[in-house]
Amino acid sequence: MGSALDLWTAFREGAFKNSSQPFLDYFFMLEDCPASRRSVRVEEPHFSVFPKFKNASYMKRYELFCRKLVRERHYTATAFLTSQNTSGLNGVYEEPAEDLSLKSFARILVAHTLAYVSGEQ
Repeated sequence: MGSALDLWTAFREGAFKNSSQPFLDYFFMLEDCPASRRSVRVEEPHFSVFPKFKNASYMKRYELFCRKLVRERHYTATAFLTSQNTSGLNGVYEEPAEDLSLKSFARILVAHTLAYVSGEQ
């Protein structure tokens, strides 16, 4: 989050001269293991936790986080992948959410690149 805020602040202040809006991406890979799938314990001594975080695993929380980065316009696109520590070495991975898939990520990157090349940005 800090890097995104710093970059957007620099862009707003003209640090990149007259350049077009940057493409800012966030790629996150999580090990798919029992610990990442297990519900995270929640304590609420001072305020209530949002319902979507109750009984949510780390995997679900990272999915929500990656989606929020785009929805709040901190990043242009995000990808969220999981992989087991053994099969991952062979390039095997999973995509827990379709909107955070590599294909979705690549589609957004290509669209941004084409807009830049055609001068629409």
